[in-house]
Amino acid sequence: MPTTPESTTDAPQTRAGQAADPTLGVVSRPAWRDDSASLLTRGYRFGDRIWQRVPRGARSAPMRLLFSDALLVRGAEGVAAFYDDARVSRHGAMPPFIQETLFGHDSVHSLDGDEHRHRKATFVSALYEDEQVARLRPHLEREWRHEVDAWIAGGERSAYDAAVGALGRAIMRWAGLPGTGEAKTRWARRQAQIVDGFGVPYSPEYLLTALNRRWSDRHAERLIRAVRAGRLDAHPGTALAAWAGNRDSAGELLPARLAGVELQNSFRPMIAVARFTAFAAKRLQEHPEWRERIAAEVAERGSLVDGPLATAFAQEIRRTSPFVPMLPAFATQDIEVDGRMVRAGGRIVLDILGTDTDEGSWERADVFDPERFVGVDDYEAITVFVPHGGADVATGHRCPGEKLAIAGLAASISALSDPRLAILPAGLEVNERRMPTKPRSGGRVRTAGSTGGARCPFHR
Repeated sequence: MPTTPESTTDAPQTRAGQAADPTLGVVSRPAWRDDSASLLTRGYRFGDRIWQRVPRGARSAPMRLLFSDALLVRGAEGVAAFYDDARVSRHGAMPPFIQETLFGHDSVHSLDGDEHRHRKATFVSALYEDEQVARLRPHLEREWRHEVDAWIAGGERSAYDAAVGALGRAIMRWAGLPGTGEAKTRWARRQAQIVDGFGVPYSPEYLLTALNRRWSDRHAERLIRAVRAGRLDAHPGTALAAWAGNRDSAGELLPARLAGVELQNSFRPMIAVARFTAFAAKRLQEHPEWRERIAAEVAERGSLVDGPLATAFAQEIRRTSPFVPMLPAFATQDIEVDGRMVRAGGRIVLDILGTDTDEGSWERADVFDPERFVGVDDYEAITVFVPHGGADVATGHRCPGEKLAIAGLAASISALSDPRLAILPAGLEVNERRMPTKPRSGGRVRTAGSTGGARCPFHR
C-alpha cells in the first residue's frame, strides 16, 4: 500500500557544470544541454539521472526537453500539478512521431478542455461502465481457454503472442467488429506491431508501424462508413455503434476517418495488455508461490476471470512495469512543485515509473509484492498509482479502458498459472532502453514436464 510522501532535508546533489540554487535547491541546466537524447539512450531509466540533480525525495527536478525548459515531477504533488487542466495543456506536447502512429491524428489524446470532455464522454460510456466490463468477461474466458488448450496440445507460443491473439479476439468481439477469429487475430497482430514500433523512430520497425497504422485507419474507416450506410449492423452498446453514431460538440457526425481512429483507441489498449502479460509470465516464473495460489483460486472459482488474487497480481505488474516511463504536457501558466518552477510555455513531465515506484509514496517500493493490492477495490483512489494515467476518468485524462485492461491482464495471469503449463526461464531478461519493452522471449510457455528433447536444437 502507498505510504505518506516523505520530506527530506538532504543537501542538493550537483554535478560538474551545474549550479545549485541555495534558496530552492534548483539545479540550473546550461542552455546548450538537452536531456531528450537520454530518453532514447536510457529508456525507462531516464528519470534516474534527472533525480540525481535534486535532494533525495524531491517531488520535482529541472531538465531541458527538446531545447526548452521542463520540470520532471512525481508523487502526489506531481500528479496533481500534471493533471491540473487549468494550468496544463497536452495539445502538441506528445512528439508527432508518437501521436500520429500510436494514437492517431486528432485523437482524444491531443485534446483539452470542453472538446476533450465531450469526446471523452463517449469513451466513458463505451468502455468504463461496469456493464461494459461484464460484457467482456465471457469473451476473455473463451479465448484464454482456447490458448491454454493449444499449449496443452503441444503449442509453444510465447505468453505475449498468445495474449495478442486471445485479448485481440476478445476485445474485437466485445467491440462488435465483424469477421472470423482468424481475421481478428491478423488485425490484432497489426495493432500489436503498432504498439511495439511506435517508440523506435530510428528503426525499420517504425516504417512497418506507419504502414500498419495506415492500413488499420483505412479498415476502421470502412467499417464506420458501412455502418452509417446500413451495410453493416452495429449492435447497440458496442464501441462500433458508439463511434459510428458519434457527433461532435456542434452536433455533426464525427468524420468517418476520425471515428475509425477513436474506434481503434477503444480496443487497441487491450491488445497492448499483451506486453503486461509477458511481464506477468516473468513474475510468475520468479514467484512460483503466487502461481500456486492463483491456480488454486481458479480451481475454486471455476473461472479465469475476476479472481481477486490474479487481479492483485495484475495491479502489481502494472505498478512495476508501466507501459511508458513518462508523459509530457505544456504549462499554460507558471507552475511550482516542491519549490521548483516551470514557466508558462515550458514542459511539465510526469514520471510515471518514478511515481509508481517512488520510495516516498510506497512501502517497500522496490519489492514486487502483489499482497499490497489484495483487498483494494478502489485503486483509482490511490493518487500515486498512475500506470494508465491519473485524475478523474470522466473529466481528466485517466484512461477509461483501465477496468477492461485489468480484467484482461488478470485473465491472462489466471491462464498462465495453469499447473499443466510451464513458463521457461530462458529469455526473460528486459531491455529497459527500448520503449515500449517486454521480456525478450515474450515468456515462452509449454506443457509442464515437456523437455523438448526431441526437437532440433537449431529450431527451438
